[in-house]
Amino acid sequence: MAVLTVTTDMATETNDAFGLDGAVIERTADRAGIATDALVDALDVLHAELLGRHSDLEGTGAYVTHDGVRAYRVRAHVWDDFLETFELDAEIEAAVRHAHTEQARQLFAATAEGGDSFDGDEEGVVVEIDTAKQW
Repeated sequence: MAVLTVTTDMATETNDAFGLDGAVIERTADRAGIATDALVDALDVLHAELLGRHSDLEGTGAYVTHDGVRAYRVRAHVWDDFLETFELDAEIEAAVRHAHTEQARQLFAATAEGGDSFDGDEEGVVVEIDTAKQW
């Protein structure tokens, strides 16, 4: 993906990327104590793999679509199975899962059929459904 971080004179702001709000990405990185760039890099790699998994994810639980982004409510084992093929540090893996779940809660809450109440073993997966960008 193109430049994800824009530097201004006063601050650095992370742009929305991969269906995730920049604020969610920054907040997650801060809470996890990791560099925002490291989280963005991991999200970039994972998003590329998630793009082809919509039909698999649709069969795992509830989902909503909002503004070109689909949020899935999945059991934790879905993330476990998906992430086992990647070599991520535990902190990065936890941050990725947290960012996706936080964004999914927001997307579920923003839709009429949604609600942000996830069961204890549910997490979120967020994937863009319209990947054609206008430049």
